[in-house]
Amino acid sequence: MKKLLAVMLAVLMVAALAPAMAETTLKVAGWDITTTPYYAAIKAGYEAANPDVVIEWVDLASQDYNIKASTMLAGGDTTDLYCVKELSDMQNWSNEGFLVSMDELIAADGVDMTKYAGMDTCYVNVGDGKQYALPFRADYWVMFYNKDLFDAANVPYPTNDWTWDEYAQIARDVAGATGAYGTHYHTWLSAVANWSVCDGVNTLADGDYEDLKYFYELYQQLEDDGICMTYDELKASGLHYSGAFAQGNVAMMPMGYWYVSTLIGYINDGTADFNWGICAVPHLEGVEAGASFGSPTGIAISAHSANQEAAWDFASWMCSEEGAKVIAETGTRPAYVSEAVAEVMASAAGFPTDETSKAALLPTSIALEWPIGEGVNEIKSIVNEEHSLIMTRELTIDEGIAEMEERAAEFIAK
Repeated sequence: MKKLLAVMLAVLMVAALAPAMAETTLKVAGWDITTTPYYAAIKAGYEAANPDVVIEWVDLASQDYNIKASTMLAGGDTTDLYCVKELSDMQNWSNEGFLVSMDELIAADGVDMTKYAGMDTCYVNVGDGKQYALPFRADYWVMFYNKDLFDAANVPYPTNDWTWDEYAQIARDVAGATGAYGTHYHTWLSAVANWSVCDGVNTLADGDYEDLKYFYELYQQLEDDGICMTYDELKASGLHYSGAFAQGNVAMMPMGYWYVSTLIGYINDGTADFNWGICAVPHLEGVEAGASFGSPTGIAISAHSANQEAAWDFASWMCSEEGAKVIAETGTRPAYVSEAVAEVMASAAGFPTDETSKAALLPTSIALEWPIGEGVNEIKSIVNEEHSLIMTRELTIDEGIAEMEERAAEFIAK
């Protein structure tokens, strides 16, 4: 009888606990799920800390992501969260009432929005001023440099506080002493003149492009003096920036942080064979050292979710220091900026061990590469077209800038 009573009590206790132990499944839409390591890491990390929750990734094709996600949201699909690939998608989805505003949730949990180095403001709806997503990753630009070439030239390594004028002189010094290229510019507008937005004031869609002139002149002077490969040469050969730097005859190259994992892989497989480091990109006088530009990837909660409280817990964790560490362990740059996250990133096998490279993992601010708003896509096409004409010298810098301003004026929001 005593044994029977004990069994009955145990059954009753389990029954009483069952509701508290109920498992919640959160469906989260993203792209390239099976080939992107941080998705699996995020799932494992969150489920380990929250054993009553299962994260189920919904894999949508990258090239069709915005279309498929928009269709799902418009159709009332109950997927709980959506990764935000394009900032314009967040604006459209929030305008349609498909997303949950995060303002009250952020305030209630005391989320420190300063930890995103400005990338959080990208997810504020320009109409109602409310926050509809948080960033969980943010690629930003740094300067890669070949330590062996600097050593051969007896030139000190660059620091995290240097100007563009100093950069140009260092490029000349290393090139003159070694015969190598002092720097390398990929063909993108981003690599040549986007630096004007690092002040957090100028944008590439404001219709005023005089701020690009300094950077075009700097580039053309270096190109004319053979300090970098020419634009025409790069276009004709199709040489990719990754291979150009890996050859070992380029002293410096501004590029997105994503190149770190590529370069580590090149070193490991023997494609590249030299010591390297990173530092903050140079800055203009009056612009804060460590300022850069980039693009975020965010996470938003669907208004159709039946698990909005649990969805917020996952989203806020994913965008917190804890989630950022998990993302950083995969070699991906999280949006959350802190010394603890930087330590995780710096501990990756193959990452440079010098303090300058480690400190470069702490940008002071990250400006948005392209702003959001009406007419931006048209302006982007115009600016890139005129950029190509400037780079090929079909137009002078002044002529190209004048063309940018005249053509963009049609699409500037009144």
